[in-house]
Amino acid sequence: MSDPRPVGVFDSGVGGLTVLRELQRQLPHESTIYFADLAHFPYGPRYQAEVRQFALDIIRFLQKLDVKLVVIACNTATAAALNTAREVFDIPIIGVITPGAQAAVEATRNRRVGVISTEGTMHSGEYLHAIREANPTIGVLPKAAPDLVDLVESGKAQSPEAEAALRHALKDIIEYQADTLILGCTHYPLLRPLISKITGDRMTIVDSAETTAQKTGRVLDRNGLGSSDAETPIHQIYVTGSPERFTEVARVLFGEDLPPIRSVPVELVGQPRGREGAA
Repeated sequence: MSDPRPVGVFDSGVGGLTVLRELQRQLPHESTIYFADLAHFPYGPRYQAEVRQFALDIIRFLQKLDVKLVVIACNTATAAALNTAREVFDIPIIGVITPGAQAAVEATRNRRVGVISTEGTMHSGEYLHAIREANPTIGVLPKAAPDLVDLVESGKAQSPEAEAALRHALKDIIEYQADTLILGCTHYPLLRPLISKITGDRMTIVDSAETTAQKTGRVLDRNGLGSSDAETPIHQIYVTGSPERFTEVARVLFGEDLPPIRSVPVELVGQPRGREGAA
């Protein structure tokens, strides 16, 4: 039995496209809807309650588009909203923190893991909890790198400014002698060339895109929600706010295959409110 409905994926900007790209690579027959909340970008410095409400509103919007599963392709929104969203909605919802944490636990040999993330994700402590849940003996050193998201969104992922910000964020982690580094923001995989330049072969770099896509595939299969091989996937992108800069950076990832981008007035996303999962 086949379920051709799309998988919904969302983030505050282009970062979640790294997850979307991996989903499309691993699950080539699945249709997708990507939602970028540019009007409220960035999520990192915002209060968790505010990010939680944005996330619930976006999931409600995606649910109206008849998605069969939602991936919160943003570490900050996962930390702020995943547990609440699972209480509110009946559809499967997957975050990016647990898959990344599990991959780091399996990768580390000296039991020292570094995490770079936004301020919101760091202050939530969700990576620490997820890693310690998997293996309580692992040491975790989290560091916030608040400037990196803006640099990536501005198309400056390989700039001297990005390298300087990364060196500052990674200094303590390198001194800590962590052998595994979690990229705790879905924007950060776009910085991998610079990260590799700074860390060399001292660390295994973990980003959650691959493991999140794997988990999505398992959930679809386990629940009979997968599309058949005969399905021709349809990919859609919705954004709040102005899509121009988003389009420029997105084309770096997807080239000319980038789907048409539809702008959505932000006021249409945030209504109505209530326990939609029962509907």
